[in-house]
Amino acid sequence: MFRSVLRTPVVRQSLTSSIRASTPMVSAVKFQSIRSFSDHHEETFEEFTARFKKEFEQAYDLFEVQRILNNAFSYDLVPSPEVVGAALRASRRVNDYATAVRVFEGLKYKVENAEQYNAYLEELKDVREELGITLKEDLFPELVNTPHHN
Repeated sequence: MFRSVLRTPVVRQSLTSSIRASTPMVSAVKFQSIRSFSDHHEETFEEFTARFKKEFEQAYDLFEVQRILNNAFSYDLVPSPEVVGAALRASRRVNDYATAVRVFEGLKYKVENAEQYNAYLEELKDVREELGITLKEDLFPELVNTPHHN
């Protein structure tokens, strides 16, 4: 039935004229959607820290907290203790203890060596105690010496 309607000259002409009329707009939209990467602003570490602290403070559910964590840890740098602290508070605010523990596990893999990890643990000791977060190595001491752990 639809084919027979399209075969009528009046409908075909109105469709063809409307497509022709909209064609310049479609091509204009395509050109407007191209992003110029030459105007890219390099973010400083301080801007990175401020941005992720704010995002964690505004996170309203577990999905958001985990999405922000993935984004923060995907960069080629280790997030500052302030960002990690904000992530821990956000994890506990959405009532997900496991994510809070996993933050430290991710941090352990992100740092270059055990001394850096220990420095983060020392810096975040008060936050861990305040929120009652136990490290994975304290929860499962038998896994500490496995090959994929530091």
